Amino acid sequence: MDYPGNLFVVAAPSGAGKSSLVKALMELDARVQPAVSHTTRPPRGQEKHGREYFFISPEEFDGMVLRDSFLEWAHVHGQRYGTSRQTIEERVATGADVILEIDFQGAINIKRIFSNAVLIFILPPSWEELRSRLERRGEDAPEIIELRLKNAAIEMAQAQEFDFVIINELFERAVFDLKTIVHAQRLKFAAQRRARAETFKALHIA
Repeated sequence: MDYPGNLFVVAAPSGAGKSSLVKALMELDARVQPAVSHTTRPPRGQEKHGREYFFISPEEFDGMVLRDSFLEWAHVHGQRYGTSRQTIEERVATGADVILEIDFQGAINIKRIFSNAVLIFILPPSWEELRSRLERRGEDAPEIIELRLKNAAIEMAQAQEFDFVIINELFERAVFDLKTIVHAQRLKFAAQRRARAETFKALHIA
């Protein structure tokens, strides 16, 4: 599928700072639009339906699976997350740059469907810092934190499957790195040819 827009897929273990980085990027770059996933987990903190996620019941999720409505979906920490195929295709088809936050399984699946998707993995600077960030959030019980750390080992082993890796040690630097990746992707020959097809045609460039 060769669309004029770019699809950026960001994955990371819990606590690595993925959501904060993506939010900061969108504040700096108005051309980047969020892709809102569906999930069966309840909202956290100030999260709102339709903004961070579409929060739906397990039964509603089952119905979407049966209708093949998801581009990908997966079990993560005992809950299910899915990406609407229609939503992504409509946005990139109009030339929008879409950024999607999902787990590594979903990211790899999306790459098989959208060959032009750019996969970005966020790493913490150390295990100690990752544990500290999870504890500072104050959202999970100790046993859940241990589960997230256990899952993090599995998730981080998949970083080699991604196009880019950012180590979120200094937040400002990590935001700069993410913005640099987005800008560089827009300047690639294939991306420019997709986004500026008329210009390439007028210049007789295949």
